[in-house]
Amino acid sequence: MSSDYSYDEQGQFYPFFIFTLTTIVTLPLTYSLLAPSNDAASLASRLKTSYKPEHADLIEAQRAAQKRKQRRIKRAIAVVLGWAVMAGMLYLILTTQRTISKIWNPYDILGVSESANEKQIKSHYRKLGLKYHPDKVRPDPEKNETLESLNDKWVELTKAYQTLTDDEVRQNYIQYGHPDGKQSFSIGIALPKFIISEGNGKYVVLVYALLLGVLLPYYVGSWWYGTQRITKEGVLVESANNLFREYSESIDEGDLVTALSAGKEFQEPLKGDKAESGLSKIESRILAEGQIAPFAGGLSTKDKEKLEDLDSGVRRKVLALLWAYLGRVELDDQALDSAKYLVAPIAQSLCGSFRAISLAYGNIGPILASYYTSQRLVQALPPKASPLLQLPHFTPAVVKAIEGDSKTHLTVQEFMDLPDSKRRSAAVGNGLLSEEQYKTAVTVAQQLPYLRVAKAFFKVTGERFIIPSSLVTLVVKGRFIPPGSINIPEVDEVDLEDVDPAEDDLDALMGRKKTVKDANGKLIKEDNKPVQPPLTFAPYYSRDHSPRWHAFLSDSKQGKMAVPPFTFTAFDKPIFTDDGKPTYNVQTLRAQFAAPPQAGTYTFVLHVVCDSYVGFDTKMEVTLNVEDASKAAAMAAEDEISEPEEDSLAGQMSALKGGAAPKPKKRKDDDSEDDESGTDEEEESTSETNTDTEPES
Repeated sequence: MSSDYSYDEQGQFYPFFIFTLTTIVTLPLTYSLLAPSNDAASLASRLKTSYKPEHADLIEAQRAAQKRKQRRIKRAIAVVLGWAVMAGMLYLILTTQRTISKIWNPYDILGVSESANEKQIKSHYRKLGLKYHPDKVRPDPEKNETLESLNDKWVELTKAYQTLTDDEVRQNYIQYGHPDGKQSFSIGIALPKFIISEGNGKYVVLVYALLLGVLLPYYVGSWWYGTQRITKEGVLVESANNLFREYSESIDEGDLVTALSAGKEFQEPLKGDKAESGLSKIESRILAEGQIAPFAGGLSTKDKEKLEDLDSGVRRKVLALLWAYLGRVELDDQALDSAKYLVAPIAQSLCGSFRAISLAYGNIGPILASYYTSQRLVQALPPKASPLLQLPHFTPAVVKAIEGDSKTHLTVQEFMDLPDSKRRSAAVGNGLLSEEQYKTAVTVAQQLPYLRVAKAFFKVTGERFIIPSSLVTLVVKGRFIPPGSINIPEVDEVDLEDVDPAEDDLDALMGRKKTVKDANGKLIKEDNKPVQPPLTFAPYYSRDHSPRWHAFLSDSKQGKMAVPPFTFTAFDKPIFTDDGKPTYNVQTLRAQFAAPPQAGTYTFVLHVVCDSYVGFDTKMEVTLNVEDASKAAAMAAEDEISEPEEDSLAGQMSALKGGAAPKPKKRKDDDSEDDESGTDEEEESTSETNTDTEPES
């Protein structure tokens, strides 16, 4: 048997090759482009309001541009080209490929059934001979028949007939699959012959050289260099180094705003003529006299000196733009106002990088400063500005009319807790809010997701006591109670319990379901479907932002981080109904960490911080009791010893000694006993380090 290597003269095979390669690349790209997004910002609902701030068109344009960037236009173009190439190759396959030879079958060639006997085969062959024998057949020009093609067909019919009637030919067919014996082996190379013939081979070599020697190293190098120059927080390594140099244990929010201006990410949008253009105008506006703060941009005297100490350039302009954004200063220039809204999201990402640096040091002051700065970047509020400015239409003049000469600011919750008549008389009037603006502000305030903590405690799953180095769960129970809520129902004590799943409950252990108690104290299972909170009401922030809550423990005596932050972006129960009313469901936040290695009583400060709203944070003390392992085992053993019953041997011995044997325990049906045992188990597995907050009202 010989082997014959040939080129694809008619272009029969190369479309298959190109179609396969293109499919391997295009299908995953298409799935990544069309798959539903897991981004919280694309899944969450929005607060119901028609409020539009000044320059809403600039802000919406930047949000739209960011969404287009996230869709990755280059990937979409690659997908379109890929499908176009696949369609073209499929067309070539259907229109230009030659008929592929089927397995040689004598029955199919003769047109007889495989169950036909030799007599039937001979009879059918004689009939075919009357039709196709060369001496009797005549070519039909209308059917494009030639004498040569008819002779070939008669040869095939004869071979098929001999295969089924001649023993020697039949043996060749059985052994080699063809009546003529072994056949040559032909391989068609999936490249048209014209590509490498007539001097075209050099172009093929050039294409391969470009692909393998230029493009592939370029893209691999770009990917590798990109991974090396970006930190896991998504900022440039050079920017992280600059923030590291700006770190200080005494850093406050104003200092951090100055530090964020050192990010190298600002150089791209402010390159060229944009580096210094309009700088003097921005500085004159932000350093003008403010209505509440000394300066219109919300700077302190220290912040002003830091700004003036910087050399003119990108960083100084960035810092001036940040203060203009935080102070909501009107710049009367579309390009400058656009740049003002552009720098805030970049500063927000840099703030996350600074937080990671602060966590490495463990000092609680810089960590909290990073969270508070994040809140004010989202809400466009300068440091120490009133939280009331988060509400729509509220201006420094309105805030001053409400707060008066008070040295402390009102939170949104405190303002909304005031009687409506008092709120209205302070906020509505000439030069203040109109009636319609006041209603808009109140409507927004009543939709803000304020998490009020009801209870926080420690536990070890399945155990009564917490021993050194055990895996402790911090359980935080709370409800979302928007500011100004009325007729708030009391907390059901059953909802404040934390039920451990059964050891063999895979659905609960894998997070697909959760075990809870109903109103009667019976253990039931519910689907565990995470619920997204509404998108942050941040009309000045040029990104869609989903609020996050961070829970961590600190040591108040040393001012150090005790347990790193746990971030929560979704909750286990609905926060609002379909018509926008609060559900007041008790939400559960859990964070696991290793208990201290020594037994004792540890007092921590629990911080629950929202990164999106100012004044929505919780700070409270919690106590962790860690028992010595041997003492905890002894206490558990004592609890397991029960009094003897009268029908037991111990009970009879007690009766003989003159003592009264205890009455037998009342038996219940199996279902009640299972429910009761589950309740008892839960009560025993919860640590006694529960810490209740003040009653909610």
